[in-house]
Amino acid sequence: MFPFKSILDFNVIIKEEHEVFRRTVREFADKELEPRVKEIEEKNQIPDDLIERARELGFPGIGIPQEYGGQGGGALELVILIEELSRVCPAFAIVFGVNHLFTTPVLLFGNEEQKKKYIPPVAKGEVFAAHANTEPVAGSDVAGIQTTAKKDGNYWILNGRKIFITGAEKAQYFVVSARTSPPPSKRERWKGLSFFIVERDYPGFKIGSRINVIGLRGEQPYEIILDNVKVPEENLLGKEGEGFKIAVTTYDHGRLGIAAQALGIIQAVFEKSLNYSLQRYAFEKPIISFEGVAFKIADILTELEACRLLTYWAATLADKNSPEYLLAASMAKMYTTEIAEKASSLAIKIHGGYGVDKETGIERYLRDSLITTIYEGTNEIQRITLIRMLIKNIFGTTIDII
Repeated sequence: MFPFKSILDFNVIIKEEHEVFRRTVREFADKELEPRVKEIEEKNQIPDDLIERARELGFPGIGIPQEYGGQGGGALELVILIEELSRVCPAFAIVFGVNHLFTTPVLLFGNEEQKKKYIPPVAKGEVFAAHANTEPVAGSDVAGIQTTAKKDGNYWILNGRKIFITGAEKAQYFVVSARTSPPPSKRERWKGLSFFIVERDYPGFKIGSRINVIGLRGEQPYEIILDNVKVPEENLLGKEGEGFKIAVTTYDHGRLGIAAQALGIIQAVFEKSLNYSLQRYAFEKPIISFEGVAFKIADILTELEACRLLTYWAATLADKNSPEYLLAASMAKMYTTEIAEKASSLAIKIHGGYGVDKETGIERYLRDSLITTIYEGTNEIQRITLIRMLIKNIFGTTIDII
């Protein structure tokens, strides 16, 4: 069973209310979101009325405690939400998923005043929020952050540049990383980082250019420029110098949402490939009659269910506050996103020429799946994380992996 302690760790807890919730999300996705996907792809923008409808259904508050204005529920509910939305439009799922990269660190490290001020508006869908950490020279290498924060009386003055910030266009609140002191040594580069809660209308805070990535059209990332931004000292999140811990803890929780996003993609390409192979004829037979197609569909189905079990299992461990959740979440993110890329590629081949035709909407799943393998910690980082945790379980200490 190593590195897990018991076969009981592999219990997946799903209740009837989970299925009721899933049906609610799927009904919205099929009836209201699906007819607008082509519009989203062409305009590269999510329609406001769809966001408002999702707000009415309570989607922004899923996974946020009721005491802070949320709908309650845990990691599994959030996984189901993101999976079902991603099955139709992965970009739409990000609109609400990215909020948790703000609410998670505030809930885990913020003081009560910060929680009561900033969480309820996000949970109710009144405002959006985002997480600004990545820089031109620092993404997976969180310790390489170069944005600075210097104390000036009752304020912190932030200067720097962030890129690939998802949700920045809509967000009113941001958690922003900055270096409040230089690292004491090269071996302790992670020290001296802090996080701040920054509001969009603070002087010096600017939304820069949009970064037109190949996938997730409708929710493209942006650049953020911090030019002598004055942040009140009470907006320091957690303790000064605790930023590295805040970042990695947030990503420990956030990567499960990316696994759910990839899971929705796999479900979508499976359904579309199966339907097409039953309807498309070649040589007077449905193409599912041919081994080259049938085996591809069998492979997608098998790996789809393996990914679902892995992702739901990780979510169950998260809801139980099990320390093994960290291992499971990294495995779920790494494996499911790679299968999403593989399944999307197979779906294109099953559809032949129609697979690369934008009108059919198959090729967009491949574009979207590629991004899931990169953000929220590249899959190479997930592998490093897994090995470090494995070695730590054996020897009580970790090792450097280059």
